[in-house]
Amino acid sequence: MTEAEGAPLRVLSYNIHSRRDDTAALAAVVREAAPDVVIVQEAPRRFRWRQKSATLAASFGLVVAAGGLPALGNLLLTSLRVRVLATRCQRYPLTPGRHMRGAAYAECRVGGARFLLAGSHLSTDPAERPGQAAAFKRELAAADLPVVVGADLNEGPGGAAWRTVADGLTDAAAAGCADRHTYPCVSPRARIDGLFVDPRITVVAFDVVDTPLTRRASDHFPLLADLRLPVAG
Repeated sequence: MTEAEGAPLRVLSYNIHSRRDDTAALAAVVREAAPDVVIVQEAPRRFRWRQKSATLAASFGLVVAAGGLPALGNLLLTSLRVRVLATRCQRYPLTPGRHMRGAAYAECRVGGARFLLAGSHLSTDPAERPGQAAAFKRELAAADLPVVVGADLNEGPGGAAWRTVADGLTDAAAAGCADRHTYPCVSPRARIDGLFVDPRITVVAFDVVDTPLTRRASDHFPLLADLRLPVAG
């Protein structure tokens, strides 16, 4: 790496429970974290979703990069420090009678570093999750950029879908936080939210943010990581 061992990036991955909880607390949590990018699950995806997504981003002091309805509630937000180069959305094959799921992607640049930001929210149905994880992983594996991935996987690290997504990537929680549960806030008992990065990316710090505010803001705790991205020579 150059430029003082890489470009810094602060990432927040957060299932916001469709804003059903304390929205003032939610905004305060994100603003206090001061992230460069936020990977959101359960973002606006229905009527007036564009306006609602923009309002959500503004409450965080950020802007919308990608996602929303086309990604079925997965939303990528960025600060003005991050330049968004290209975006795309993905919808997983629909199982009749189930909720549709998808993913959002944004090719980004910070300083001299380029990376792919990706977010997804897998099914609560254990029969559906492995296929969705495989579809998500194919997109990640095809990327020619280092990836930063946030997802609500609806299962823990022992599950097949989790292993599929995590394969070949660094679990940002592995160093010191692998035993920290992310759900539900009222009685945490499971780690179903993950943040994964390309091995070329350095995880400087990671936290599952458990505070009085986060317990009011959503039913999931947010994941917060400080990263160092590789800079092209």
